[in-house]
Amino acid sequence: MVNSLVIIPTYNERKNVATVIKKLNSLNTDVDILVVDDNSPDGTAEIVKGLQKECKNLTLLKRSGKLGLGTAYIKGFDWALERRYQYILEMDADLSHNPDDVPRLIKECKKGYDLVIGSRYCDGVNVINWPIKRLLLSYSANKYTRIVTGLPIKDATAGFKCFNRKVLENINFNRVKSSGYSFQIEMNFRVWKKGYSLKEIPIVFEERSEGKSKMSKDIVFEAVFMVWKLKILSFLGLLY
Repeated sequence: MVNSLVIIPTYNERKNVATVIKKLNSLNTDVDILVVDDNSPDGTAEIVKGLQKECKNLTLLKRSGKLGLGTAYIKGFDWALERRYQYILEMDADLSHNPDDVPRLIKECKKGYDLVIGSRYCDGVNVINWPIKRLLLSYSANKYTRIVTGLPIKDATAGFKCFNRKVLENINFNRVKSSGYSFQIEMNFRVWKKGYSLKEIPIVFEERSEGKSKMSKDIVFEAVFMVWKLKILSFLGLLY
């Protein structure tokens, strides 16, 4: 039985989704792939459906509309837990995360870590082709998050991660309200406050070459306020 699942949320990723799936399947690693598509108007889901004929390890969950990154991952987490996967990974569809790093994340999780994070900042700054303004925003946001919350990681907004199933079994998804990058912060914070072990390993993050970034001002503002909300809820004992 395959015990690892890679969850890939998609919205308008027709130019990238086939490549990332094929690269994952070229690895010497036994993983299943779950694409959670938010009814992409560009036909992303149709491309995935076509690939299912040759990729027996590929599943598509198509949702009714653009419902957000956080709820897409939670949908994927529920699906994975129902099917008893042991290692559950998050990964972007735009090839900014290198599929070759998937075995590294799983390997570290198997060593006993509860959450392994593919980090852009744990070993210097490993980002390719980002405008300096966006890099400074991302780096500063992560430093701000560490200062406010105390999270002992350098890349709290990273979206390339591997969870041990026991972690997700013990997170109340009904309490997780954020989306975008703040979803990653919130999940890390909740995992840490539960007493689970977190490990960062260095990756090289490369800006997408196809399609458009989903970054927006609303996503940034949500993250700014979310860190204070998490800190206050934790202080009051209302986090869980």
